Amino acid sequence: MKALKDISSVYFLGIGGIGMSALARYFNNNGVKVSGYDKTPTVLTDQLQAEGIAIHFEDDIKLIDKNAGLIVYTPAIPADHAEYNYFKDNNYTVFKRSDVLGMITKATYNICVAGTHGKTTTSAMIAHILRDSGFGCNAFLGGIATNYGTNFWSSDKNISVAEADEYDRSFLKLFPDIAVITAMDADHLDIYGTAEKLEDAFIEFSGQLKPNGLLISKQGLHRSNEFKVPDHITYSLHDMNAGAYATDIKIKSGSYLFDIVIKGDRLQNIELNMGGMHNIENSIAAIVASRKVGVTDEKIRNAIASFRGVKRRFEYVIKNEEQVMIDDYAHHPEELRALITGARELFPGKKCTVVFQPHLYSRTKDFADGFAEVLAIADEVILLPIYPAREKPMEGVNSEMILSRMRHNNAKVLDKTELINELKVTKPEFLITAGAGDIDKLVEPIKELLLRL
Repeated sequence: MKALKDISSVYFLGIGGIGMSALARYFNNNGVKVSGYDKTPTVLTDQLQAEGIAIHFEDDIKLIDKNAGLIVYTPAIPADHAEYNYFKDNNYTVFKRSDVLGMITKATYNICVAGTHGKTTTSAMIAHILRDSGFGCNAFLGGIATNYGTNFWSSDKNISVAEADEYDRSFLKLFPDIAVITAMDADHLDIYGTAEKLEDAFIEFSGQLKPNGLLISKQGLHRSNEFKVPDHITYSLHDMNAGAYATDIKIKSGSYLFDIVIKGDRLQNIELNMGGMHNIENSIAAIVASRKVGVTDEKIRNAIASFRGVKRRFEYVIKNEEQVMIDDYAHHPEELRALITGARELFPGKKCTVVFQPHLYSRTKDFADGFAEVLAIADEVILLPIYPAREKPMEGVNSEMILSRMRHNNAKVLDKTELINELKVTKPEFLITAGAGDIDKLVEPIKELLLRL
């Protein structure tokens, strides 16, 4: 394959994925011809097309760019995909997204954020601090930064902020100068098999730090004693034994005011204008990383206050005196726990209704008990059918599996049409929509409905 700088056209299989689209934007921004395939049109593919990227939605080899110098695919592409097999059968070199991200960032100073949850918001916070402060960075994010309406940007600064995805061991293609590990909870067991093997991958990731690199990890991670790094700082929301933690936390008008202590040094009067105590914790990791590269405390303080979050990460869809609607990507029990408890802390007097779309049959099977336990924190629960993504159905695995374990008097399974009709009748005052499937397509219709009620 040619060097990246010599490639004039790139073709993406699964271009609409959040990580893939960031790479597509990178090449498009650098004057490379970009085209690709995805299964269905989305808001994100619409945006890419508006930016001049050619996309089609039929698996048809007649529509591909056969002269592309680089073929990039997502592991979500099925093995029997016609376009994928055309490239394989005709001796094209086909790369995963993680391979290409590793190539791009090889020559830069890298801040890589990993974790089974928390990595998207944390990486977006770091990238925002560096951009807002004028320090500058190249950002490859796993979500749309609300401040900028994109998941990619570039600068002349030779520093990259990248979300390091553990799925399919992709993050092992990255070599950080600063690594952040936010969580190592059991997930992706369809790939790893056991929680122990997932932890093994994170430990291996920590070992890929460059010489003189810094590891920033959440306090209390299982097997953290196996991280073999020369420079390591832990962070926590409350634990004063951590290297960095928050103190004097106050809630004011749906925002947080707090101080942060980093190795005994106190950074005062931090304001975070997004919900969820877990996001205070994410901000601690982001601040430690930003300080490490030399951003001043005052610029950090200003940047955190102006950070508007990430699309579908504790995103306020409606927020007024009468109604609150929050949308979130949460698709793991611990993500849901942080979301629901954080939201209820901010709006304690309101009846909380959660609409949750489980993601993947395998994840539902693995975590049905956990989902049932966490969803019970809400006053009312509506489960949508499972979003299968890349998977075939599993016998006996469905949303009713979660419902049967909930012991919750006010819970039910509805399809999407039934959901809209239900909300017309119940008129929820405090609604949370959550899931990693296509529930996001319901957000605008639900918003319009609630504002009319």
